[in-house]
Amino acid sequence: MATDKREGNLDAPTRHPLGQDDPVFYDETALLAEMERVFNICHGCRRCVSLCHAFPTLFDLVDESSTMEVDGVDKADFARVVDHCYLCDLCYMTKCPYVPPHPWNVDFPHLMLRAKAVRYKQGQVRLRDRILTSTDTVGNLAGIPVVAGIVNAANRYRPARQALQKVLGVHVDAQLPTYHSRTLQKRLQGHAVVGSAIPTDTTRGRVALFATCYMNRNEPGPGEDLFAVFEHNGIPVMLAGQERCCGMPRLELGDLEAIRKARDHNVPMLAELVDQGWDLTALIPSCVLMFKNELPLIFPDDAEVRKVAEAFYDPFEYLMLRHKAGLLRTDFSAALGKVAYHAACHQRVQNIGHKTFDLLSLVPGTEVELIERCSGHDGTYAVKVESYEYSMKLVKPVAERVRRAAPDHLGSDCVMAGHHIEHAVGDGRVAEHPISLLRRAYGL
Repeated sequence: MATDKREGNLDAPTRHPLGQDDPVFYDETALLAEMERVFNICHGCRRCVSLCHAFPTLFDLVDESSTMEVDGVDKADFARVVDHCYLCDLCYMTKCPYVPPHPWNVDFPHLMLRAKAVRYKQGQVRLRDRILTSTDTVGNLAGIPVVAGIVNAANRYRPARQALQKVLGVHVDAQLPTYHSRTLQKRLQGHAVVGSAIPTDTTRGRVALFATCYMNRNEPGPGEDLFAVFEHNGIPVMLAGQERCCGMPRLELGDLEAIRKARDHNVPMLAELVDQGWDLTALIPSCVLMFKNELPLIFPDDAEVRKVAEAFYDPFEYLMLRHKAGLLRTDFSAALGKVAYHAACHQRVQNIGHKTFDLLSLVPGTEVELIERCSGHDGTYAVKVESYEYSMKLVKPVAERVRRAAPDHLGSDCVMAGHHIEHAVGDGRVAEHPISLLRRAYGL
């Protein structure tokens, strides 16, 4: 019997390549027609209304239009929906019943990415957004020893922040990252590889860490903690090398040429490490997702991209695979008490399960409160003046869960999400990366 196309799809979702090399990809008329088609489906479903502000924006536009249908919405207002999508992929992976192989073929995040790419190619991008997503350039400048101190002090000085809001559009109350001149790369320079690899059916037993621009410049501590935890478990670990930003910030801007350049720099280096017998990992879920999922969808015919994707693991996914093989040490010496653990969106959409939750739950005397809801941070969304208030609205349910839990520790795999939650909770509690909590549990 033929399947009713009006019904939802129960098959596992499949993802088609982005298709940016097709000439129609940048055709604005074709884009608007596809947006109208997909928006009509979303309007008739509305399951994703609670995920982010993109969907409420769309539904308000429809409900306030003269026809109360998508055809009554001015197509110029479609951009307002795009502005609120930060490509978390949750709608595709967790909510939408019309994703491929359903014949309606709805891929909302890829549609929003296409719209961002068209806008970027047309030059409709603010200088502020170009600066905020140029993480390597900003980090190299702000990481100069004298400059780092000035930047950090200015970020804490309200008159300076008021000026920054006026000139650059960075919200005066948004929490901004700290810059370190003593980066992770410098801290681990010359670090000797310790131990011999013990492979399993799924892992090679030795790991190269892609430091990421954020963990290198803004939060190097968890990188040192990862080294300690992995070496404690007999896993040789090293830094991947002279990397550049994975490209995720520029992806969210729609700058696909920058993604190509990032691939051209990072992927050959990482592929060579894979050829030498190394597995790969990173401490930012967005960076892991970039290499595991996004790059293969943007460059589906690139064999080196596929090779790197197959070798890339979330760090807790990796440790739990070692645990499954009986190779994870469980000689924990310190209980963690109650941990409010936020599962980052870009980790959830990797479809690896609750590996961080599972591992922390192995620690005796530890109760983990799992929070699966978007923090609303997205790297830049939570700092821009036009979206800060929306980000605070999105994080509010997460902050309430933390307050009710009254935990001993608060953490998220995404350190930016963790700090945004700590900012929303506002009781002086400081978010910690789960790898830092694990190191503490081991007593290292």
